[in-house]
Amino acid sequence: MKELLNKSREISYLLRHNPKGLNMDKEGYVLVNDLLTKIGITKEELDWVIDNNDKKRFAYSDDETKIRASQGHSIKVDIDFKEVRPPMKLYHGTTPENIKSIMKTGLNKMKRHHVHLTDNLNTAKSVGKRYSKNKSPEILEINAGAMYADGYKFYLSDNGVWLTDNVPSKYINI
Repeated sequence: MKELLNKSREISYLLRHNPKGLNMDKEGYVLVNDLLTKIGITKEELDWVIDNNDKKRFAYSDDETKIRASQGHSIKVDIDFKEVRPPMKLYHGTTPENIKSIMKTGLNKMKRHHVHLTDNLNTAKSVGKRYSKNKSPEILEINAGAMYADGYKFYLSDNGVWLTDNVPSKYINI
């Protein structure tokens, strides 16, 4: 199982940041058989990785011949996310060190295509904890309802991550 968890990280890196020799289409899909060959696992092992990934980071095409990351790309892909009205509040977990900068410039997508938000407080804590190491994470509450009313667009990825282009600091509560 530990080996498959490591393979999951490798798949995530390949599909989100650097397809290294895999032929990726404009929507971020690569052929399943090419991925299997590249990382040295079976289709059954890949199915296990997809089914047991707690964040559901990967998605098959309808015919399961192709696979892509659901979101989080730092490379150019054209995933056709549908605009969705968000809940009134969304959350973002971060490190205490980032608070001053975030409150000055807002949340920005940086090298990714979108800012990632969640409607689940525990998920925000988990994400923030991952980056905070030995410190308690900071949980930002985003006034998504006000943002939406002001014309900001939100999208919901296949794995339940809320996406937007940026979050100005006036919509952020600590």
